Amino acid sequence: MTLLDTADWSGNVFTAGSWQPGQAGAYAVIEPATGAELGRMGQAGVDDVASAGLAAAEAQRAWAALPHPARAAVMRRAGDLWQQHAEEIAGWNTREVGATSGIVGFSLHIAAEECYQAAGLPGHPLGEVLSSEEPRLALARRMPAGVVAVISPFNVPIILGIRSVAPALALGNAVILKPDPRTAVTGGALMARIFEEAGLPPGVLQMLPGGADVGQALVTDPNVRVISFTGSTGVGRRIGALAGEHLKRAHLELGGNSALLVLDDADVAEAVNLATWGSFFHQGQICMTTGRHLVAARVYDEYVEALAAKAASLTVGNPATEEVALGPVIDAGQRDKIHGLVGASTTAGAKLVAGGTYTDLFYRPTVLADVPVAASAFTEEIFGPVAPVTKVNSVEDAIRLAAAGDYGLSLGIVTKDPLRGLAIADQIPTGIVHINDQTVNDEANAPFGGVRASGTGSRFGGTTANLEAFTETRWITLRSTPPTYPL
Repeated sequence: MTLLDTADWSGNVFTAGSWQPGQAGAYAVIEPATGAELGRMGQAGVDDVASAGLAAAEAQRAWAALPHPARAAVMRRAGDLWQQHAEEIAGWNTREVGATSGIVGFSLHIAAEECYQAAGLPGHPLGEVLSSEEPRLALARRMPAGVVAVISPFNVPIILGIRSVAPALALGNAVILKPDPRTAVTGGALMARIFEEAGLPPGVLQMLPGGADVGQALVTDPNVRVISFTGSTGVGRRIGALAGEHLKRAHLELGGNSALLVLDDADVAEAVNLATWGSFFHQGQICMTTGRHLVAARVYDEYVEALAAKAASLTVGNPATEEVALGPVIDAGQRDKIHGLVGASTTAGAKLVAGGTYTDLFYRPTVLADVPVAASAFTEEIFGPVAPVTKVNSVEDAIRLAAAGDYGLSLGIVTKDPLRGLAIADQIPTGIVHINDQTVNDEANAPFGGVRASGTGSRFGGTTANLEAFTETRWITLRSTPPTYPL
């Protein structure tokens, strides 16, 4: 059995438990590496949101009322299906996203683990007994939020969808998933098929590929109570404001410009190995990508030379036809943004020591040295395979520069003294810290999220974060006999 047995998904809006044409028509799914059309995808419109919201609200009540082992069993079967269909899913992910084998394998591993981790949530204690000054039993009980909207981006569509979809479903919610239209096969259609095959009841998960108008309709739909959004800081701000206006919770995992601190006692070869992965893995199209390399003056020249040599040695090409280190970026708009930031930064005084060129959507891994702290490559999220390197003359300078700017997602520190590294990390506000590792890491059981302009904190991963994200707390009291009041 295959999950998708056709290249025509013009009816691939999954709403009310059935596949049907989207109200906004259909569009071409494009392979970034070749520009070829992979198929046709149905596109949701605003009216699809209203019907999906009504169907989700109806289906959610029966789903939440199931015995917890029934919901756990669906999650376990979904985890098994990610593994059983790994080859098929990997093929689509490689072609639709331009993903290399490393990010494809990692995505499939995390997808299965997210489902297995979620399988433990239905049977987890969902409340506590409270003390009360009255003769009664007082409880705090976690209840499903209701309908959760998950809005996921193009870059790692499997992980950035499933990490909200799986726990939200497991805790008794219904989910409406809006993947980025550019990656709606692996970010939406395949995910919906996995849960359909796993036995999820109709209407509990619905998938609506659509544009910004569909996202806005999801945030404002009266049946949606929680929004889980992963994407840019600019869009996240607008979603947060709109959700606040409608008195809804919005969990926002946004952009980053994560720093890697290479201290004066670091082994340069080890640091460069970390830096290469941190800046160039998946073409730098990861929110946690190492965006700033702050390197101690003692090892700076050696580090720049070694990192430039490593970048020059990496292969770039079509991951569907050859084993390469980097594939294409997602589209011409993203490529031009990357190239514009590189050009603006060299104009501002940065030195181009590797890369800075492209063919079609294949951008060479790029190293910029002596990057001024006012240059756009230092201050902005590039979201491409670019490693900006800046020299620091003291630990205090490294701390100050790492803490500068709006973002606060991930942080890496390379040092022979891990406790020293942890003490430094305590002075830099981020949601994630890795001592003696680069900034790109993810595990299904670990809380994940950023602070400041990188988001609203850890709202994914781990039992505590998932319970807080996808349930409401209800106060309940029980008395043997009713009290008598003086009025």
